[in-house]
Amino acid sequence: MIGVSAARDAVGALGVRSPVVSTPQQYLQPRQALEGATLDADRSDPGYRDWLKEAVRRVQADANRSADTHLLRFPLPERWGVHLYLKDESTHPTGSLKHRLARSLFLYGLCNGWIRPGRPVIEASSGSTAVSEAYFAKLIGVPFIAVMPRTTSAEKCRLIEFHGGRCHFVDDPRTLYEASVALAAETGGHYMDQFTYAERATDWRGNNNIAESTFRQLKLEPHPEPAWIVATAGTGGTSATFARYVRYMQYDTRICVADPENSCFFEGWTTGDPDVVCDRGSRIEGIGRPRMEPSFVPGAIDRMMKVPDAAAVAAVRFLERAIGRKAGGSTGTGLWSALKIVAEMVAEGRQGSVVTLLCDPGDRYLDKYYSDAWLTDQGLDIAPYTTTIETLLRTGVWPD
Repeated sequence: MIGVSAARDAVGALGVRSPVVSTPQQYLQPRQALEGATLDADRSDPGYRDWLKEAVRRVQADANRSADTHLLRFPLPERWGVHLYLKDESTHPTGSLKHRLARSLFLYGLCNGWIRPGRPVIEASSGSTAVSEAYFAKLIGVPFIAVMPRTTSAEKCRLIEFHGGRCHFVDDPRTLYEASVALAAETGGHYMDQFTYAERATDWRGNNNIAESTFRQLKLEPHPEPAWIVATAGTGGTSATFARYVRYMQYDTRICVADPENSCFFEGWTTGDPDVVCDRGSRIEGIGRPRMEPSFVPGAIDRMMKVPDAAAVAAVRFLERAIGRKAGGSTGTGLWSALKIVAEMVAEGRQGSVVTLLCDPGDRYLDKYYSDAWLTDQGLDIAPYTTTIETLLRTGVWPD
């Protein structure tokens, strides 16, 4: 954990004139020399604005340097007339879907005046968002602290520290929010709060967001307007972006959200209860939450599935057999739901396309989803779910 003095020592990385922590005494006081005079309080700060312009330029320059992510084909029998695609977000500079979110959150925080030179940015995260935010914090020269469950993979912790961030662990994932708020108050920093601001920070109408990018890449495919897009929910921001975009563009595409075990999104969505909670944390890092997050937009979602964790692991291991790529458990959760939708389309004789996400690389989870010892410890048997996928691809039938 770091304090304000340590945070102040980190200022100056941008090489521009900027204050550290401002105090009320620095602000001009209202001038009221005459009865009934106009009150005037001017808090403009040229040094801070110079810093801000450079910080925003650096974040935008990162986007300008970045190529688009690939749209991969999952091999399905051609006779079905159904195509399954994975939007490969693992190719971002920080290796996950959360790179887009972190960039948007930093621009949102900077332009709102919340992120200040010398003050740390704090985030509650199960790892991938924290890796990406540590990258952007280093880019603009502010300290970063990730508040994470103690069970977060060692590789994610290493990546956070590689980008100059620090890890603050909690034993109970349900206390991430309170611990982050307390740490921000203690250090004088800004709690980024991805779970509240993810859907607000993203420009869902376009501007090369994930939805616009996906539809642009599908333009020359046999079925350029997918029947379904399958997303998973951590903050809910990605599903909200897709859902809003397809409505804005007047597409017929439907949005399905796949939810893991130990998460309340499915229950909250099906019951209409925004106060539903779950008493434990998700085993699938990056998705699933113990409460209905503010960035989750239930009214924009067409369908949800509750996916067993063993099915998600089976799917992500099968993905490696199919395309030679390891991916994280959140990818497996979405892929399982996408394959189930594919099976429904085949059974109904409907042709078309389905899109889901490859969220992050599997090398972050070698000690979890790719470890038989971890599966045994968790009491997970993936064999029946592997058989389901194999049966589908061999016969076109989804076993009951």
